[in-house]
Amino acid sequence: MTEEVWVGSWRPHRPRGPIMALYSSPGPKYLIPPTTGFVKHTPTKLRAPAYSFRGAPLLLAENCSPGPRYSVNPKVLRTGKDLGPAFSILGRYHTKTTMTPGPGDYFPEKSTKYVFDSAPSHSISARTRTFRVDSTPGPAAYMLPMMMGPQTVGKASQPSYSIKGRSKLGGFSDDLHKTPGPAAYHQTDVQVTKFKAPQYTIAARVMPPGDKTLKPGPGAHSPEKVTVTKPCAPIVTFGIKHSDYMTPLILQVD
Repeated sequence: MTEEVWVGSWRPHRPRGPIMALYSSPGPKYLIPPTTGFVKHTPTKLRAPAYSFRGAPLLLAENCSPGPRYSVNPKVLRTGKDLGPAFSILGRYHTKTTMTPGPGDYFPEKSTKYVFDSAPSHSISARTRTFRVDSTPGPAAYMLPMMMGPQTVGKASQPSYSIKGRSKLGGFSDDLHKTPGPAAYHQTDVQVTKFKAPQYTIAARVMPPGDKTLKPGPGAHSPEKVTVTKPCAPIVTFGIKHSDYMTPLILQVD
């Protein structure tokens, strides 16, 4: 029977919180770039060239070539057209006619004063027209400088004083306390703090409802003209002498 070694009162137990001894790496806190591959390679190391393999190209389902649709002219070579010189007959060109002066437009006899020396000649012209609104200033536009007062020009002026009005600050009417006076308060209505007496108002006259349409009066009726309930005497009317529909009597006279 082997003898157990006494290790003390300490026994393994779960730690109350995480400790650094439980972790062998700093975890996802640090992201170190890799030294292999081509994408996201670390800039501190040399990166070898990377080659990629491309797959075979996909076959087209339909042929996209133009085919024999184009008919190339056999006379067109890589250096141009293989043709002889060809000429075409065009119409007459229309030239633009310009108006040029003729011999009769010149006056050599008037060039004497420009070619040879001549005495000065003067002409008398008419009076020039004045402007409708003359912009030149008149005599009243100028003002002589003042000889009195502080605004004299070219001369020394004496000191001038001005009389100012009475100042409201520090005067006899200045309110130092800034308090309201008796007139600043309004008299309170007695009915606000005491019992309010009954108040009556006088309204307008109340008109009874009725028919407001106009009714005929006694003078609007004519009893003497009533023939519905009373007998009526025969009434004779006068018509036309001859009827328009009767043929007139025509006597033939020889």
